Amino acid sequence: MIWNEKNECMSQPEREAKQLESLVRLAETLYTKVEFYRNKFDELGIKPADIQSLKDISKLPFTTKNDLRETYPYGLLATDETNIVEIHQSSGTTGTPVVDAYTQKDIDIWSEAMARSLTMSGVGKNDVIQNAYGYGLFTGGIGVHHGAAAIGANIIPISGGNTERQLKVMKDFGTTILTCTPSYSLYIAEFAADHGISMKDMKLRAGVFGAEPWTEEMRKEMEATLALNAFDIYGLTEITGPGVANECECKDGLHINEDLFYPEIINPDTGEVLPDGEKGELVFTTLTKEGTPILRYRTRDITYLTRGKCACGRTTVKMHRLMGRTDDMLIIRGVNVFPTQIEEILVQMEETQPHYQILVDRGQTHLDEVEVWVEVKDEFFFDETKKMEGLHNRIGHEMKSRLGINAKIKLVEPKSIERSTGKAKRVIDKRKL
Repeated sequence: MIWNEKNECMSQPEREAKQLESLVRLAETLYTKVEFYRNKFDELGIKPADIQSLKDISKLPFTTKNDLRETYPYGLLATDETNIVEIHQSSGTTGTPVVDAYTQKDIDIWSEAMARSLTMSGVGKNDVIQNAYGYGLFTGGIGVHHGAAAIGANIIPISGGNTERQLKVMKDFGTTILTCTPSYSLYIAEFAADHGISMKDMKLRAGVFGAEPWTEEMRKEMEATLALNAFDIYGLTEITGPGVANECECKDGLHINEDLFYPEIINPDTGEVLPDGEKGELVFTTLTKEGTPILRYRTRDITYLTRGKCACGRTTVKMHRLMGRTDDMLIIRGVNVFPTQIEEILVQMEETQPHYQILVDRGQTHLDEVEVWVEVKDEFFFDETKKMEGLHNRIGHEMKSRLGINAKIKLVEPKSIERSTGKAKRVIDKRKL
């Protein structure tokens, strides 16, 4: 089941020709209509006519989140304000928000991208989608809604929170697809277990989880506790919202809708474009956007790209699931560590819950110190002291041998770490406070 066979399964030469045509048109639009980009082009001595091949994209300037904030609210608008039909903003709570403005064509393309993504997860017209992503200025809820409408599926716009009601609605209306953040999905499963509700009695068969990085170990936990098939979705407000990429049934990377969003991997320190298969920072260019088109946006997400025809039939490039973010990476006494690497260790432990918090501070010696708070399952927390000490030492040993850090481990009682209906806050870096 493929949503748009022509665009998702076309040959690489055909796709590249289409991408180049879109890129040249984008460069011309940005140069003539957006002062910010015109100044950037002029600083580099570049004109739209200099774009003769896809490789020439490396000549063009990057865009950063700071650029988007400094041009708030409409500094990157490439069309008349009267053509804008919808506005969204980033979900962050601090600083100037990032704005994404959409024309009707942008909404239609976003709906198409999301329909493709949901279809990759096995969603069809007969499905009932319980959309527990947040609605409003955050793109998550509305993005899924647009895509579900394009497919013609039945959507329940429940948004996040009120977990007791979530489960009742799920049961009463026969929800088959759950969409929310991975951390909230685990809370739903935990709440159900605490209230004697069996997820196996539900009609759920798939979940589309995104808005925060998650690991393969987390997938196993979600699939076991929610009794569904878990798929990873990727997107970001700066580009369009969810629907940039999604896993198919093969689950060996996320297919990027690359006729709409052109991906690059760069060295985050030098900006050099890296070859396929090499890990680096993900960069996106919006090839078709009219409202606020973005050129070479530095996502800060770490991953790599692979190409070739997938067993599902799609020929679009794949991105590996996120390995972390350059701005989330912790440098502990010279060792680079991503929160997802710590999560990988914890979720593999039989005795622990998939809920944790990482505290980073400087000790009395002014050296970096890490303390990891780990929730222990009910049946183990009140076990004999010797077993708890063994678990404590085992986690510490794994952190040292696999990640190269000496972390203080604090085993805490079940449900003592705050739950989130949206993005979970995993790291508290007191060095920045």
